[in-house]
Amino acid sequence: MQNSRDKIDLSQSILSLIFIISMGVVSFLVIKPFILGFSWASMIVIATWPLMLKIQNFFGGKRALAVLIMIIILLLLFIIPVFFLVKSLIATSIPLIHWLSSNTLEFPELEWLQDIPLIGKKIFISYQELLDSDGRALIREIKPYMGRTTEFFIIQVKNCGLFFIHLILMLFFSALLYWNGEKISEIVKNFAYRLSKKNGYAIVLLATQAVRAVALGVAVTALIQALLSGIGLLISGVPYWALLMIIIFFSCLIQLGPLPILIPSIIWLYWNNNTTWGTILLIWSCLVFILDHILRPFFIRIGADLPILLILSGVIGGLLIFGMIGLFIGPIVLVIFYRLIISWTYGISLASFLEKIHR
Repeated sequence: MQNSRDKIDLSQSILSLIFIISMGVVSFLVIKPFILGFSWASMIVIATWPLMLKIQNFFGGKRALAVLIMIIILLLLFIIPVFFLVKSLIATSIPLIHWLSSNTLEFPELEWLQDIPLIGKKIFISYQELLDSDGRALIREIKPYMGRTTEFFIIQVKNCGLFFIHLILMLFFSALLYWNGEKISEIVKNFAYRLSKKNGYAIVLLATQAVRAVALGVAVTALIQALLSGIGLLISGVPYWALLMIIIFFSCLIQLGPLPILIPSIIWLYWNNNTTWGTILLIWSCLVFILDHILRPFFIRIGADLPILLILSGVIGGLLIFGMIGLFIGPIVLVIFYRLIISWTYGISLASFLEKIHR
């Protein structure tokens, strides 16, 4: 009897494989412009799904009304603030270029240095010698490079149109995911189950917990720190406070914190003999910095009972490798891998391990 395997047409199998791979590549190229918007929408919907359910229950189970309210919330949180921040960025950057390119960039006198006990007069004399000798020449040498740097950032503003398109796509996909959340969740779970019958559902659960932990513990904390820092910069009279607030937000996202921006702002206030507001901003900056160590662990624990160091390592590594979307990808990958390794060490399935630690 002839083996059925001998009847397999090798050329047909190869051509079928090439066709499937080609269709996959072409399909990826078709949906590539929508991947970023859909990814952000997925992360946002996963993080805010419990809130949407509460709103739906409050309005008697009306999904359409709950989705509408969530879209309005996202509009107020993302689209409108981003629009005004970009507008402020453009408005403040143009004068900054003119200032750096002009001949008015001068060192202040810093007479208050003389009031510092013991070393104040020596520092003031050294500073004056720098101004009288090579200080202004150094400024003239540095100014062209400073101007080129700022012009580089201004050129990037032309990408704002594409950025807003991604935001609009994010709103559109968010509405679809909110409306069909249960159906999409079942599809994802079934797909994960097909990949791994033992660990599929547990992996989906871990990914969801990681997303919520990052959204609450990292993004929300960074937003609060940026807003508080912006208020301090605005009240103390630091120029370009809106631009600095945006930089502080991204600095907090990558776990550098607000101090790399606040400390130079404090120095600038003292530099311009504004010691009162410099001291006030110094105290305010200390409070904002301390608040980070209180809010972040608290919010991460609300999102999921996961190791804080693991989440923060995933955030930093994900940002470095994948960009902004890596803010979520990094922690998801690390959390799943970490739990899989621990469950393998105990010799049980991931689902059984999660049940064990949550008892």
